[in-house]
Amino acid sequence: MKMTRIKVKGRTAVYHCVSRIVGAQRLLDDLGKETLVRLLRRLATFCGLEVITYCIMSNHFHVLVRVPAEQNPTDEELVERMKALYGKAKPREAGLLYEAEKGLHDHGRVDANIRERMLARMGDVSEFMKEFKQRFSKWYNIRHQRFGTLWAERFRSVLVEDQPGVLETVSAYIDLNAVRAGLVEDPKDYRHCGYAAAVAGDAKARSGLLSMYTGGSEGACWGGVGAGGAVESAGPAESEGAGARGQDARAPFLAGAQAAAGAEGSRPVQVRELREWKEVGAAYRQRLFVRGGVSGASGKVAMSREQIRRVLQKGGELSVGEVLRLRIRHMTDGVVLGSKGFVDGVWLAHRERFGSRRRSGARPIRGAGVPLAGLSALRDLQVEPIS
Repeated sequence: MKMTRIKVKGRTAVYHCVSRIVGAQRLLDDLGKETLVRLLRRLATFCGLEVITYCIMSNHFHVLVRVPAEQNPTDEELVERMKALYGKAKPREAGLLYEAEKGLHDHGRVDANIRERMLARMGDVSEFMKEFKQRFSKWYNIRHQRFGTLWAERFRSVLVEDQPGVLETVSAYIDLNAVRAGLVEDPKDYRHCGYAAAVAGDAKARSGLLSMYTGGSEGACWGGVGAGGAVESAGPAESEGAGARGQDARAPFLAGAQAAAGAEGSRPVQVRELREWKEVGAAYRQRLFVRGGVSGASGKVAMSREQIRRVLQKGGELSVGEVLRLRIRHMTDGVVLGSKGFVDGVWLAHRERFGSRRRSGARPIRGAGVPLAGLSALRDLQVEPIS
């Protein structure tokens, strides 16, 4: 049964969005995938959203995106955003940019009607995804001389806690898509994902993965969502400032980055140094490989999906990275994903959507064999949750 999409208003939020091609047809070739990535970045710039990572497959795509709390750009910023989207647009769309630039030049401001129209398309994940899919569909249908729908259904989204451990796990799951599909053994070799782009030197891809640890341009929300929709702290650190909570939450991942840097003889990493890709890339690769079943020291090869399934069936223990090499339904169908406190907070904020018999929000991720980075989900998936 489909559940109404849950979105956060008034605070920065992260969403894992997924959409599939109609009939699960493998219609996206390399050019189609590259076009999707270019459009994704242009539209994210226009909307003021931050793409943390992505993966474009032949019949579906994944995007992990951070939506800021509010959108109130200056007129100068608005024109720059419009340039990112309309710079090479058709005359009708370019006309909006022309009028905005003319108004700014002649009167020192963008016409109120144009500004209102632009702002209505910003700061909302649904508007972003709708335009993203529609624009690509038009491009695809023209190129292939076809008509009709390209996407199978409305996009699916999971509200993800903006906390380093959660983001690292979800990002790794997304970047490992091609590995799960058997296309590559190392995600850096699949060019249509955020990690591969970052390894290749793409500044925007590196910035997105970096934001897992630094919390993006506005800072992370370290806690649950309360009944009023505002982000509240959870646990014993309630009396501390947001900065302290953020530092505490980062601690395990700072340690991972320090260990990775230390292996190369570098000095310990400080919080500010996580802004450097060298340390961030090393920490993230640990999630993908060292903690994912491949020893950096010995070169031990990760277990196959069949071997991982057999271990789970026998009740054996696996690393988080190894479990991420399987399909985890909670990542795409869990509705809300994060710590127990975060999921319970979102549930309380939307209590009216659930039956009176439900007494709590957070549900465990069944079948993982390990506590999956401490993650809980809002939706209890029991039929093949891990496959």
